[in-house]
Amino acid sequence: MGVEKPVVGILMGSDSDWAVMRKAADALAEFGIGWEAHIMSAHRTPDLAANYAREAESRGVRVIIAGAGMAAHLAGSLAAQTVLPVIGVPLAAGSLQGMDALLATVQMPPGVPVATVGVGAAQNAALLAIQILGTADEALRRRFAEYKNKMAESVAAKDEKLQSEIK
Repeated sequence: MGVEKPVVGILMGSDSDWAVMRKAADALAEFGIGWEAHIMSAHRTPDLAANYAREAESRGVRVIIAGAGMAAHLAGSLAAQTVLPVIGVPLAAGSLQGMDALLATVQMPPGVPVATVGVGAAQNAALLAIQILGTADEALRRRFAEYKNKMAESVAAKDEKLQSEIK
């Protein structure tokens, strides 16, 4: 669990998905964002997943991140049951290595949006959740801006090092 009251729910279809989805939890924790994680399936535990989505807002959850592979209906099934933003993380599984999950997650019908990040990009899902939360939290928005500035400084330093090595 995160250090604060959970405002982000991290859901995944299988315990084997935690290795990837943990990156979302780590990124949220780095910003002091409280999170909770659960395993539930759109197909094997549909009532559990639907109830989670319906009750999340009343428990203080503000964004849901859902990771699933193959048929990847978890994010969409959650989005159908809540007005909270849902971010889908397609996971590489099966013979198509995540392409099926990517298409299933991104191709939602009108009226049921799911923000979708790249295959296995759980960290980006967390960063998007932080940006969403930051729209109502100026201090969080400033911390995220500092994070982006540090990334830019890191790239500039790497370029400077490269330039000194190739001259």
